[in-house]
Amino acid sequence: MPSELADGLGYLLARAGGQAIRELNRGLAPLGMRARHHSVLTVAADAGGRSQRELGELLGIDPSAVVALVDDLERDGLVRRDPHPVDRRTRLIVATDAGRERLARTRELARAVDDELLAEFTEPEREAVVRLLRRITGG
Repeated sequence: MPSELADGLGYLLARAGGQAIRELNRGLAPLGMRARHHSVLTVAADAGGRSQRELGELLGIDPSAVVALVDDLERDGLVRRDPHPVDRRTRLIVATDAGRERLARTRELARAVDDELLAEFTEPEREAVVRLLRRITGG
């Protein structure tokens, strides 16, 4: 592999991210979900719901993709669209009880993928990776 790629931060981040997403998608497949479903469900279960626009901005997902993801989750009874208390044109995406139960299972899968990806790292190294990635992503 050319050193330009092997040492390139963007390439390495994309490759590591792709590996993590593939593994999480593989684990979620029996539940009829993908990594993006897990992300949307996680946010929907937090803070009493968010608008689809907020979901897209928070997760960095195109608004049209958010609509499809929410449709999938709603069809499976994992989220619902509630009226916004102030803006009648906006709906809040809120996790249902079934969604919270599913989220407990998907969180376990996500943790297992993280543990597998970082298996060769010490705890301080894991914490450093997370801290540095948060800085890169502005989180």
